[in-house]
Amino acid sequence: MTPQHDPVPGSPTTPPASDWTITPVTADLLRGALDVERTEHGVLPHRLPARARAQCADGQLAMAEAQPSGVRLVFRTRATTVELDTLRTKMAYEGAPPRPDGVYDLLVDGRLTAQAGTTGGNVLMMDMTTGAMETRPGPVGTVRFTGLPQGVKDVEIWLPHNEITQLVALRTDAPVEAAQEQSRRVWLHHGSSISHGSDAASPTTTWPALAASRGGVELINLGLGGSALLDPFTARALRDTPSDLISIKIGINVVNADLMRLRAFTPAVHGFLDSIREGHPSTPLLVVSPILCPIHEDTPGPSIPDFSDLSEGKLQFKAAGDPAERAGGKLTLNVIRDELARVVKQRSAEDANLHYLDGRDLYGKADFAELPLPDQLHPDAATHRRIGERFAALAFDTGGPFAASGA
Repeated sequence: MTPQHDPVPGSPTTPPASDWTITPVTADLLRGALDVERTEHGVLPHRLPARARAQCADGQLAMAEAQPSGVRLVFRTRATTVELDTLRTKMAYEGAPPRPDGVYDLLVDGRLTAQAGTTGGNVLMMDMTTGAMETRPGPVGTVRFTGLPQGVKDVEIWLPHNEITQLVALRTDAPVEAAQEQSRRVWLHHGSSISHGSDAASPTTTWPALAASRGGVELINLGLGGSALLDPFTARALRDTPSDLISIKIGINVVNADLMRLRAFTPAVHGFLDSIREGHPSTPLLVVSPILCPIHEDTPGPSIPDFSDLSEGKLQFKAAGDPAERAGGKLTLNVIRDELARVVKQRSAEDANLHYLDGRDLYGKADFAELPLPDQLHPDAATHRRIGERFAALAFDTGGPFAASGA
């Protein structure tokens, strides 16, 4: 079911303190997280397991995997009022206007029913000119939903996809219990900041969340902003995570970071796929190449910020490589697409469940003309919806690699 935006009117009445049910936030109430860390404030969901986190000291990855894209609290209750105390960590940039606050989406029996935000929290301030980061501490805030329908229902609270979120306390005006396990298939997806959510409007409107809703599957989103870099520990996390469907969207971050040359890229892709296949030898596995990104179609990375409009809140990116460097093995998106298509074709001769999707079928030249990338790298909310709808049609509909049996 595609979520519908029909906010429920709020109730002006706050239950007396004695009427609250306080429920500890435990792993059985969370979906979409691969690990849960207990902190001094509460619990922190992680999208990579502890062993993977220990194998990389990169601050970008640490921030991305702790931002709970696709992570949600799920429980069954008669409650009509729900409060969630959280301690967020929000990104900010020196010299730029504040970024929009993260959004919490509330679903009742699968239907988007209300949205809310919180206040307070920490601010991770980044100086884009030097790369320096500073955390400025702040207080715990509260997200409150009122006027929920009467009767027993399944409630989901999707956490902001772009704010690190520690869960401090869950209060309701009726007891809660863990929701029954879904019989739906589990879709495990890995990709870059575009899969993470970039500039989507809310956590249920990132393109993977939209595609999962239309496809009728349970999402585990390992979209990691700036960190889809063919890391072996990420491949092992995919290998070890139970799932029925797997997709990996690879390419843009490798160019952004100017991380490797073609000689290293090809065996890294093979190794990544080999690791996944160790745990999922016959699971449908879809390799997705990059969507259109004009600055890097034929120009190598790295991607660097363009500060000319930063004071107006318009952070832009540009390609700093030289197209002539392709001759030395530097990667562009067109080079990566050709190589991914070749690798999948080679491997699919012995792996009938391995498939390829050209990312330009999700967002191509005509789409860029209509819905350009605002900062030259990341899609906006409307483009997330388009990508999600197209992915669902190409992957989950009849004839697609993720189509239900008999479809």
